[in-house]
Amino acid sequence: MYLTGRAPLLVALGAVPVVLLSLAGVDAWLAAAGWVVLCLVLVLADAAAAPDPRRITVMRRMPRRVLLGQPVRAEIVLRNTGDRAVRGRLRDAWQPTAGAPADRVAIDIPPGEARPIVIPLLPRRRGELRSRFVVVRSDGPLRLAGRQARIDEPGAIRVLPPFTARRHLPSRLARLRELDGNTSVQVRGQGTEFDSLREYVRGDDVRSIDWRATARAGTTMLRTWRPERDRHVVIVIDTGRTAAARVGDGVRMDAAMEAALLLAALAARAGDHVHLLMFDRAIRARVTRVDGPSLLPALVDAMAPVEPQLIDTDWDAAFAQVRTLTSRPSLVVLLTAQDAAEAARGFLGSLPALARGAHVLVGTVTDEPPSPPERPDAVDVYRAAAVERTAQDAAVVAAAIGRAGGEAITAGPEDLPPRIADRYLALKAAGRL
Repeated sequence: MYLTGRAPLLVALGAVPVVLLSLAGVDAWLAAAGWVVLCLVLVLADAAAAPDPRRITVMRRMPRRVLLGQPVRAEIVLRNTGDRAVRGRLRDAWQPTAGAPADRVAIDIPPGEARPIVIPLLPRRRGELRSRFVVVRSDGPLRLAGRQARIDEPGAIRVLPPFTARRHLPSRLARLRELDGNTSVQVRGQGTEFDSLREYVRGDDVRSIDWRATARAGTTMLRTWRPERDRHVVIVIDTGRTAAARVGDGVRMDAAMEAALLLAALAARAGDHVHLLMFDRAIRARVTRVDGPSLLPALVDAMAPVEPQLIDTDWDAAFAQVRTLTSRPSLVVLLTAQDAAEAARGFLGSLPALARGAHVLVGTVTDEPPSPPERPDAVDVYRAAAVERTAQDAAVVAAAIGRAGGEAITAGPEDLPPRIADRYLALKAAGRL
């Protein structure tokens, strides 16, 4: 049972008859007690006369997957299987990060009929959103009280990473088409694939002359090349404690996901095989042997429920998992945070073994340095000193990564995805991938 706003209002209205009766000589306390008893009887009778909310059946209709920040229409179909109309309120038990309205929804369902109820959602967090039940309140005839029932009908929506870095993809694909020979630009270099023959012009590299074709054609013929396809790109996202640090408007791991998605989309268009591993001391997500149009859906679906773990990452185990994905990775992209040399010892000790067999990029998301105020106080000075110390530590780690055989890329959450994509294209153009 529950009380509506009319019940306390009815009790408050009793002050009028109590005052009138007391002026007529009746004991005020006795009159007040009688009014309260009358209100209690009316409330109990109204609740008993309310239709049974358990005669309501619930069916959900909603998308299974949405992007973070995208509005969602979660529809609930209520069917009244009883013989009396049900008037009251409904509350869907979504978690707060689903962005459901706080107000209860009014319902009025005639007997034997069904009514759809739309619950607008605006997800504010990536991952699984769940509602395990619906609460239905059925008002009595006097609207003083009613009956309440919990109806178990679970619903779930998976909120996917938004992939805001998609806006950088068209310009990078245009550059990729140039490298791939779809425009007049042709490249050559070690590790590239033969594309076609053309006549030699002054200024061409004489090492690309095809002498057999020259003998057949009677004129000097030159080989042209295009970037090699069918390479293996392994993306490792660190889900350890450093991934939980706040960077910009989100956490570090969300920015790493954006970089991974942009690189994966670009590499898939280039004809390379993309593998994803999210790891700390256990595998949190793994995508491999998925190519073509189904790659990006598989990646975002695997990334969506993963959250940072407050533990240190086991890099020996992580690199062992990399070797199980493919025996010949051409490019390994490690999206992690190695800001201090003391904390990065385990990572730096394991990196050389991986770098011997593949080109390794280490991408780190950092906060953009704040602009100095016009009149700095002591707090601003200490903050600037901390930023400078962090930058120096990151430079030391980046130099150590270079000595270990890797290549460090450090940028803010908005700049890291395109920088990694540009480096991938540069390796393609140089024939190193």
